[in-house]
Amino acid sequence: MRAKKKELDVDFIGGVEPLTKEEGKRISEAIKKLKVKQSSPRKQTRKLTTKKRVTV
Repeated sequence: MRAKKKELDVDFIGGVEPLTKEEGKRISEAIKKLKVKQSSPRKQTRKLTTKKRVTV
């Protein structure tokens, strides 16, 4: 059987004080990286082929 996860009743994670400039900059960079990663085009997994017409 699986262990049940405990649900935490919290309003916030971290300290009460506001973010420092360095922390804010790190978060911004991480979000930018995620957006770039998500917006990048996917690689094709299989080749596209065209059907050749057979003339008689």
